[in-house]
Amino acid sequence: MNEPTSRPVAVVDYVVVGNGSAGSVVARRLSADERNQVLVLEAGPKDKDRRIRVPVTWLRLFRSKFDWDCLTEPQPELNGRRIYWPHGKTLGGSSLLNAMMSVRGFAADYDEWARHAGHEWAFSRVVEYFTRIDKLAGAREPDEGSVGPLCISQQRSPCRSTAAWLAAARQSGYVIERPNLPEPQGFSQVVVTQRRGGRWSVADAYLRPALRRKNLTRLTEATVTQVILEGGRAVGVEFQKNGRRQFVRARREVVLCAGAVNSPQLLMLSGIGDREQLRSHGIRVVHHSPQVGENLQDHLGTVLGFHVQGDTLFAAGKPMQIANYLIRRRGTLSPPAGEAYGFVRSRPDLTLPDLEVFFGPCPLFDELIAEPPGHAFTFGPILLKPHSRGRIALRSADPAAKPIIDPRYLSDSDGIDRAAMMEGLRVCAKIADAPPLKDLLGSMVRPLGATEISEETLESALSDEARTSYHPVGTCRMGTDPASVVTPRLEVRGVQGLRVADASVMPTIIRGHPHAPSMVIGAKAADLIADANCSGHCGTAEQMTHPLA
Repeated sequence: MNEPTSRPVAVVDYVVVGNGSAGSVVARRLSADERNQVLVLEAGPKDKDRRIRVPVTWLRLFRSKFDWDCLTEPQPELNGRRIYWPHGKTLGGSSLLNAMMSVRGFAADYDEWARHAGHEWAFSRVVEYFTRIDKLAGAREPDEGSVGPLCISQQRSPCRSTAAWLAAARQSGYVIERPNLPEPQGFSQVVVTQRRGGRWSVADAYLRPALRRKNLTRLTEATVTQVILEGGRAVGVEFQKNGRRQFVRARREVVLCAGAVNSPQLLMLSGIGDREQLRSHGIRVVHHSPQVGENLQDHLGTVLGFHVQGDTLFAAGKPMQIANYLIRRRGTLSPPAGEAYGFVRSRPDLTLPDLEVFFGPCPLFDELIAEPPGHAFTFGPILLKPHSRGRIALRSADPAAKPIIDPRYLSDSDGIDRAAMMEGLRVCAKIADAPPLKDLLGSMVRPLGATEISEETLESALSDEARTSYHPVGTCRMGTDPASVVTPRLEVRGVQGLRVADASVMPTIIRGHPHAPSMVIGAKAADLIADANCSGHCGTAEQMTHPLA
């Protein structure tokens, strides 16, 4: 049934579902107009845990109350393994669980969006949002932001080994350059979403300042179970809080910002999706939209691991390091786990890189959920432009049931993805053999049982160590074609008053990390909503459309 179970507990103008990288931006921007009553519903708890603020302890948040804690279906090309898929469940969403790496992608990625969804999504338009959202320490280029709410900093205490890895990359034939060029061609030290040595999430940058407004209300531990539709229009949402099912009515719009897993799940639970799948679960079909949950893309990554004597983040919990961080906000508690990265091509005929190679001066093994074995360096390739496509599907009509997540890694029929990843591993082997790094590396610790870098070792690294890079996108893709789930204005096709604004709308995955473009999507969504609803007071809408509002 798609009907409210009770009288509404509140009537507002806008309901925003989820307050992660996009949702926090949407909520702040919509509430900039004091005549808008905005309600944000977040399934997770408040972000009060101290581990959230300390950069290197983000790994301790996995499989906690701040994580949806999902597993994929068995992946045939990865030895049948079920891959652990975390995503954030708290204020700030996955910006509380990510590695704080600010990697916005290539200009060409956004121009590719424009080919699917129109010129308003081209890089020439998108870069304006980046410059207004970001506050990059030392910004001096026209495409770098210096006044926005999102603090981006140089690392305060990078490990010395990071410089050695970059030097090894240089000796292997790659250039070293500043991060986030419009068309990167080399390797860079990571810039991080931190402020004064602490994590700076989208909740810190956007949501928390906006909560001082009387017209913005936030409910945590409120899990949305479906969108309520009347006569083909979204009129509110049903949610559960404190064991009670409740209903809130939206006078204007419902905006789903629940991410690439939960947004398609909510659409399907609400009767928007493939009719055969919905009927198989006893869900009344409101709008047949077969692409809901399809087009899933993710960055598959894998690692090589080497024992080293020291100069890693393994000893971050030592008393001296804790004191150094608490007093100076420096030391081994302040870096992210990944300190450097670079872009490479798996084939010389490619116009742009299709691989990211990353370096972490720490033991990033076993899907980051097992106790680390000791001091180690980790580096490996990430597949940036996969040809494989997966899907999100309902497991049942029960909103509490975790959906089916099947990324179908390395499943493309031509084997292009597997070949690219193998070439990326060979690049890593080449860097490992370069003099600045070679003398620092001890015995191999991953893949298990490896004693030397050989083709067999690299094959094992791909099959046994590969995992998600936590970058799922595309499951509610936007487009100008009638089969797309949402229009270029992010409106759900076939339903009025309902939009999706998060990583799920990306028609293609970027050569970067999705946190930054998800914030852009949130800012763009607020502009589109303001444009649609500014009749009668467009002066206020002007204020609302400014990305810093």
